[in-house]
Amino acid sequence: MKLIYKTLFLIVLATGLSFNARAQRGNYKPEMYVGATFGMTGSMMYLNPTVDQDILTGYNGGLVFRYVADKSLGVQAELNYSERGWQQKGGAFTHRLSYVEVPFLTHFNFGDKFRFFVNIGPKIGYLISDKTTVNIAATTEDEEEQRSQAVKYPLDYGFCFGMGVLVSAGKQVFQLDTRANLSMSDVFPNQKKDYFNNSNNLYASVSFAWLIRIK
Repeated sequence: MKLIYKTLFLIVLATGLSFNARAQRGNYKPEMYVGATFGMTGSMMYLNPTVDQDILTGYNGGLVFRYVADKSLGVQAELNYSERGWQQKGGAFTHRLSYVEVPFLTHFNFGDKFRFFVNIGPKIGYLISDKTTVNIAATTEDEEEQRSQAVKYPLDYGFCFGMGVLVSAGKQVFQLDTRANLSMSDVFPNQKKDYFNNSNNLYASVSFAWLIRIK
């Protein structure tokens, strides 16, 4: 996991430097967009000790600001509501976490009216809702301890990587975005006396967006 985070950090740093260099090479007609996005998440948690899990579905959506400095490179910031968490295999127990998050992304795009794009960058979020649901009583002590874990670290931070397609229609843009998200922060207590050593959010999302070009 640490190797993945270091690799993503180097990629983000390199693309940021590339953005600055290209923006200074000449005079471009920048594109600026604002809009909204709405979609679904599919999440699990990286838990150590491991727990058999099913994918937990949830909602995500929010506001988007995008600035494209030249034909293929720009930056993007978002303010999102995102649901994630973990679900015990079979659906006996669900721990749903809802966050407000802000991704800061480097945006690549290729094409004209129809474009393929890639977004990559860091994100930070804060827990605003925490809900557990039990459908079947625990049958072992381990399950009882797993289910009793309370959130200790509401701050969530990590990296996200996504790709998708967009279509321009005048000043409007319609796009489909798929994204993978890796959190570096633990959710539950992680001291030696605690049950989980690691508890990181892992989730993917699919969303539709409607943007308007304002410049």
